[in-house]
Amino acid sequence: MSDPVSDPVSESGPRDATPADGGEALVDGTVVATDADADGGGDGDDGASEDAQAAGGGSGEGEATGEATGDEQPPGAPPGPDYRMTIVSAVTLELPAQYPMVVLRETESPRRQLSFAIGLPDGTALAHALRRVPTPRPLTHELVTSLLQGFDIDLVAVRLVGRHGGTYFAELDLRGRSDRRVYSCRPSDALALALRQPVPVPILVDDRLFDPDGDVDPPA
Repeated sequence: MSDPVSDPVSESGPRDATPADGGEALVDGTVVATDADADGGGDGDDGASEDAQAAGGGSGEGEATGEATGDEQPPGAPPGPDYRMTIVSAVTLELPAQYPMVVLRETESPRRQLSFAIGLPDGTALAHALRRVPTPRPLTHELVTSLLQGFDIDLVAVRLVGRHGGTYFAELDLRGRSDRRVYSCRPSDALALALRQPVPVPILVDDRLFDPDGDVDPPA
């Protein structure tokens, strides 16, 4: 999970399409899961889902966003990237496409969307996490979540931080009892882990990624 590998988008398909631990396949060219499908959403109101993820376990969106974007910039340092709070809006597979798309949506106006392709097993795992589908045995992201809880490690936030040639880059912000570290990971893994946590985890997207053109370098 610490490998700096990301979810590519190309005609040949995502390079991160590794087998999942099980679960239903994504077929039929229909929406696999949306935020309204997720359990615990009551009547499926988008606002409730957005408020829950924006809270991030704190008392308000501002606190969650400030904490998740990292430490404050030192005096004289160049400004850091502008992160936008998002939710996983949907995981879809539309034929004749071979790979599912994950859709992230801003929780505040102008509510832009960011879509990118992920591997078929990763789409299945993400759809399971979004809908909280029970499985006979723990899937990989459920297992990692249990390990984090067992060692008293909090997932502070997940961030989408860059894009090169259609390949997106993400990172996990982890905080233990005496340390806090950031690890590079694939966006599909970051999103699945965020959705598997017992409390809402902020999903932050670099504002530059909403522009579909060009590469975006991750912050140094």
